[in-house]
Formats: sequence, structure tokens, C-alpha cells
Amino acid sequence: MAPIPITIITGFLGSGKTTLILNLIPQLPPHYKLALLKNEFGDLAIDSQLASSRAISGVQELLNGCICCNLVGQLGDALETLRKDVSPDRIVIETSGSAFPATLAMEVNRLGRETGDYVLDGVIVMIDVENWKGYEDTSYTAKLQAKYTDLIVFNKWEGVSERMYEDCLDRVGDLEVQVANVKSERGRVDAGVLLGLDSAMTKTMHLLHGGDALDGHGHGHEHASDHQSEVEVLSVTLSPSKGQKEGVDLEALATLLFSVPKNEVYRIKAIVAASRSPASSDGSRAEPVIYPEGVACRYILNWAFGRWTFTPVKTTREEAQNSPSPETAHETGPSLRMTIICARYESEKWKKRIVKDRLLKLEESNGKENLNIEKLA
Repeated sequence: MAPIPITIITGFLGSGKTTLILNLIPQLPPHYKLALLKNEFGDLAIDSQLASSRAISGVQELLNGCICCNLVGQLGDALETLRKDVSPDRIVIETSGSAFPATLAMEVNRLGRETGDYVLDGVIVMIDVENWKGYEDTSYTAKLQAKYTDLIVFNKWEGVSERMYEDCLDRVGDLEVQVANVKSERGRVDAGVLLGLDSAMTKTMHLLHGGDALDGHGHGHEHASDHQSEVEVLSVTLSPSKGQKEGVDLEALATLLFSVPKNEVYRIKAIVAASRSPASSDGSRAEPVIYPEGVACRYILNWAFGRWTFTPVKTTREEAQNSPSPETAHETGPSLRMTIICARYESEKWKKRIVKDRLLKLEESNGKENLNIEKLA
């Protein structure tokens, strides 16, 4: 059997990696099996839920760490699970926003040589043109992602001036990157451009490093110490007490989303229970799911660089009818689960502000709901 091609998609936090994948799916043949291996720095698998609702054949998640260093040992098992359970035509690895792609690519090549089951097709990096200048100045990892790749996709360029786009091109050019690049169309790139890259970058690195993956004595160790300290991750849960309705106070949540500066908070992801449709940053409202009166619907929140969207979680009629009443809501888990990815040294300040200003609470708050905020990294 021919080896399964693997495409690695990387890019800094909020650059549009998941959107690129979701826009790829409709372009594939009807019976084409695409599997996703998703890595999240936090403990909440938001993007995997979005992807699994869009006809992806199988999803594996590696949470609470970075796939290029402290989780790299789990890569083989995750790929093997997808190979056995799904028999995919292709596997896409979507890295965390802080992953170093070269280390991961070398590990995929090693697994391919040892098992004969996989072949690396290419490494694609997403660059958020609108915000590149900000995080390129502060993030060592963002520069490495742009440097070690087979294809650069310039995303979110539609809302910037031609001068700002040219500045982004110049800064990437300063990295002496000799690879192809393409503009997305609102996060969409033709499948023919994304697939079949035949990773020239990793073949070159294979020769430079004698066929061995980068390890703790080389570039990989330098990256591990650098990128782990570039971001701080908060894990948040908000649960109702007995008798409280589980809907989150959307006005308080909106205050939080509007107030966080994009140089202090890079990404917010959450699953939110709401008794009415929440508004995205452009004013549009997520299509509501019809629930019995008094029962909250759940939405996926994706926030990046001052913009956010809410996507309803698809629920069957039976699940809706069995949803908790106010009397039993406290027994069914949190009303909100959130991951907040902050810039270095910013997490403690935002943890205190959320508590002090009560930016996360239930809509019928009596002060007895359970708010827990824990620093993960």
C-alpha cells in the first residue's frame, strides 16, 4: 500500500490555519478521506470540534503542549490511530501557534522511513498580514515558522493597505526565504496549490543534519526553551451552582472580548452556554439552535487579534430535549470552558482583572457560580 501523504500546516496564533483547512475540504473529491491531527497549547479542543463537523473523516488531538517538543513522542501513536481507524487518503497536521515546523517535519520523515506508512508532502505556513508586524517583532517562533517551510500563505491581507502588505513581504524577504508564496482569498487557497508540494525543505534539512531529526543538542533545544516562554496559557471554567441557569452573561463576556489588547492576549477559545444567540465582532449573530425554553445552547467562540466569531454546536433534537434544567445544570459540567493564550508576563494581570471586574459570570448571577482560572504554561 502506498504511504499516506502528510501535510503540515503551521503559523502563529490566530493566523487562520483552521480556516484554511475548512476551506480545503469542499474542494476535495466526494469520497476522499482527509484526517486531521490537531495540536493545541491549552486543554480545550475547540478547532477540532469545528473541523469534525465539516466532513473530516477522523480527528486526533494532542493537547497541553507543543507537538514539536514535549509532545513529539506521541506523534507516532496518533498517526497510527488515524491510519488504522480511518485509512485516510491524506493526513493534515495542524500545529499549535507556537510550534517549530522543521523539528516536526524531520520527525514525520523519520516515522516514514521506519514504518513505510507515511510520506511528508509539504510544510505550509500561514502569515497574518494584518498582525505580522506586531508578532514578528516579539516572537522568535513566528520568524522560524516563516523561514522553514515549503509554501507561505499570506492571509488577512484584504483589510490592509498596499504599503502594509509590501512591508510584510519585505520583512519575510529579510529572512532570506527561497520558497513559493500565495495570497489566500479570505482563507481559501486552491487545493492544487496546497497539496503535492513534495517537501523540498525537509529533503535539504535531511542532508544538512545527516538524516537525523533535530534533537536537544541542536536547533530543537534552542526552540524549546524559547517558544515555551513566549506565551502563557490560562484555562478557565465557569460552572453554575444548584438552581442557577447555565447561560453565560453575554454582556460581560463581550466586555472582555472588546477590552483585551491584541499585544497582551493572542487568542481566546471557548465553549459557551448561552440562552440567546451571541454576536460576533462584526455584529452578526450565530444561527440559533432551537432548544426547549430555559435551556442554553452551546457555541464555539474563536477570538484572535480583536475579532471573534460564535459558531453553534450542532445538537440533535434528542440531545436538546435531554439538556439540563436549571435544577440539574450544576451536575452536567461547566457553562463555559475557555483557553486564553497571553503574551509573556500578561496572564496574571488578566486573571486578576477577570475576577475583579467579573468579566465571566452567569446571566442570572448570584455570586455563587464557580469560576476557576488556572495557569497551564
